[in-house]
Amino acid sequence: MNLGDLSLFDLVGVLVGFGLTLMVFSYIFGDNVLFRSALHIFVGVSAGYAAVVAIYNIIWPQLIAPLLFGTQSERLFVVIPVALAGLLLFKITARYSALGNLTVAYLLGVGMAVAVGGAIVGTIFPQVLASTNLFEFSAGERSDNLWQFVKGATILFGTVVTLIYFHYGIRASSEQRASFRSWTEPVAWMGQIFIAITFGTIFAGVYTAALTAFIERLNFIGDFLLPMIFNL
Repeated sequence: MNLGDLSLFDLVGVLVGFGLTLMVFSYIFGDNVLFRSALHIFVGVSAGYAAVVAIYNIIWPQLIAPLLFGTQSERLFVVIPVALAGLLLFKITARYSALGNLTVAYLLGVGMAVAVGGAIVGTIFPQVLASTNLFEFSAGERSDNLWQFVKGATILFGTVVTLIYFHYGIRASSEQRASFRSWTEPVAWMGQIFIAITFGTIFAGVYTAALTAFIERLNFIGDFLLPMIFNL
């Protein structure tokens, strides 16, 4: 990074990024004002960005613009969202907060429907399809088909024992555990192994991503400081 080649706008951005990086790294010495200030700035900028995106992509084009410049049918179409939003404002006061329960119930119902539908269509069905596709053997070599079968059988076995662990090991009552203890304990133990492997993989991925970001910030500090030191 050559600081002399940067424009004024880019130089200000580099200085701000350098300062915020040092403020976050100050957490090494414990919780302090600089670290909390960096967190507040991050939360404030994120909330401001989300508000601007909501205003320009949702509120203005889908609510305000149809009311002001839309046709009669478009205005009637946005009457229900406006009414629900108006009822939600009553949640501010404790006396009339019950009037906003209709909007909250609508939001929760739609949110749950979208979440369940997304989980079924976007997660469960593709995973089931991908698992069944592992048992499709080609006309190639026998070793390739054997390896394909091993992968499919391992995934199927891990799914089954994990479901058994959650159903009979966690959700079941003490009486149900006692009645199924003879065969569920070893199966549930194998399910715990698969869960531990999954959590370990997820943790390794998160740790790798955090370590990559940390190295990138260190490179940024080095690229910022080294030109300044050698130019002195």
